[in-house]
Amino acid sequence: MTDPAGPRATPTPPTSAAVARRAGVSRATVSYVLNGQAAGRVGERTQARVRAAAQELGYVPHAAARSLRAGRGSIVLLAAPADTAVAFGPLFTRFLAGFQTALHHLGYTGVLHGAPAASPTAAARAWAELRPAAVLTLHGPPLDAPAVELLHRAGTAAVLTHGPSAPPGAHTLLLDQREAGLRAGEHLLARGRRRIGVVRPAEPGLTAFAESRLAGVRAAAAAHPDAEVHPLDLALTEESAARLAAAWQERGLDAVFAYNDEYAMLLMRALQDAGHTIGTGDRIAVVGADDLLLARLLRPRLTSVRAEITPPERVAAWVASLIRDPAAAPTTHRLGTFHVEARDSG
Repeated sequence: MTDPAGPRATPTPPTSAAVARRAGVSRATVSYVLNGQAAGRVGERTQARVRAAAQELGYVPHAAARSLRAGRGSIVLLAAPADTAVAFGPLFTRFLAGFQTALHHLGYTGVLHGAPAASPTAAARAWAELRPAAVLTLHGPPLDAPAVELLHRAGTAAVLTHGPSAPPGAHTLLLDQREAGLRAGEHLLARGRRRIGVVRPAEPGLTAFAESRLAGVRAAAAAHPDAEVHPLDLALTEESAARLAAAWQERGLDAVFAYNDEYAMLLMRALQDAGHTIGTGDRIAVVGADDLLLARLLRPRLTSVRAEITPPERVAAWVASLIRDPAAAPTTHRLGTFHVEARDSG
């Protein structure tokens, strides 16, 4: 139904000039007070009067305009393009929450940017429009040197990419997915497994991680001439898992590293439904990754590769130090290592 009063007009936001008139001070004084620069410049009573006027008018500083004046804002942009990123799991969600909280305490705002990008340069242009103090690429295609240079020219002090390497001018955040596969492979081989399947998720956005984990299992198997490693494509659906389980007998596999706990739990249930048994001895060994609580509640309990991650507060402090020192030479910050939590599933 059409509103008889007509479309509602968008209100004009109050300005710093309006706050200055209400408080009886200059716009410069308003800027000092509301941007946290009043110490030694503006008296306590005047500061209180400015804040009261801003609250009465509903005035909020314009972050984008402030960024333009300063040449750099307080935004730390966390880039995960929506066209490549899958749903974030519990481990990443917890880290992200802690990281954003730590940034807030350091005077920065973490913003998750999910816009799709056709190329590294297109992505960099979209990010640069927000004048971020730093950009962390959490997912998606890797940046190249022109994209990093574009961000630096736009005033971004620090550009950080996920490993294993970074283009010139960028820092590296490294959580070596190959190591996760290496640890899983070593664990299974030490228990006598020689025909190992490695799940490659069919969902988009996980290919780079999955291939690195597969490479890690293959590296472990290279020390055992009688070992075989078989890639297994699996979508995160019951139907896909059932098809894989139905063909298990003819594959003759005695173990599987199932990429992470979610895929491991899905495949384990399908294998059990198909009449297979899971665990030690002559049973099929199943290993996941991420060490989720739910994996420990399964029966048999799921063996999992656990990541020991650097506390998010330390990562936030490192990013803040790079913002303060934009000329710092590119470095690699290792986010963590992996080890196996052995349980009943193999």
